Amino acid sequence: MDTEFIVKYIPLYVEATKLTLGIGLVGIVLSVVAGLLIVWIQYFRLPVFKQLAAVYIELSRNTPLLVQLFFLYFGLPKAGIRISSQGCAMIGLCFLGGSYMAEAFRSGIESVERGQEESALALGLKKSQVVRYIILPQAISVSVPALCANMIFLLKETSVFSVVALADLMYVAKDLIGLYYKTDEALLMLVIAYLMILLPISVLAAALERRLRYAGFGN
Repeated sequence: MDTEFIVKYIPLYVEATKLTLGIGLVGIVLSVVAGLLIVWIQYFRLPVFKQLAAVYIELSRNTPLLVQLFFLYFGLPKAGIRISSQGCAMIGLCFLGGSYMAEAFRSGIESVERGQEESALALGLKKSQVVRYIILPQAISVSVPALCANMIFLLKETSVFSVVALADLMYVAKDLIGLYYKTDEALLMLVIAYLMILLPISVLAAALERRLRYAGFGN
């Protein structure tokens, strides 16, 4: 193991980690917003939009992120639409993650007993108030484990961003291996970088799940 090589190229991995984490977090936020939008379209059974949401979920969940990125980065320019590498990464992560977040929220909504909604409506609450004050708080609490798992999944999916010429962690590792043939050192730093990103999120997610469970939410 060449420790001098590792020390020399740690700054490259630090910058790549910042880029990977930044794009990953933006993609996650966008996917949560998209998931909420999709699940409310399904919940309120909006005509046409409900069918479009179902098509989106099937398309998103049944195509790899790699293929989606190829379409965004190499396919759209054929139609005159050019998006930067970072833009493609964020849009691709949002497109993939939105469907998973929507399914997580849907499972949370379905866990709320139908009788609660009927009772609230009978007491004179509007449907929007029922959603805001009764259904949504419980649904989010129940959905936390699935949402956290989706976040970790999406952050791991950032490893394919290098295909759109984005200087993320995988791009840096492959570049160093190709230039210097230091496979062990490059991959070791790659593993450590991803552990530094994912382990804190995993620990925080587990703590949040326990806290909600002790508070009486979830299963």
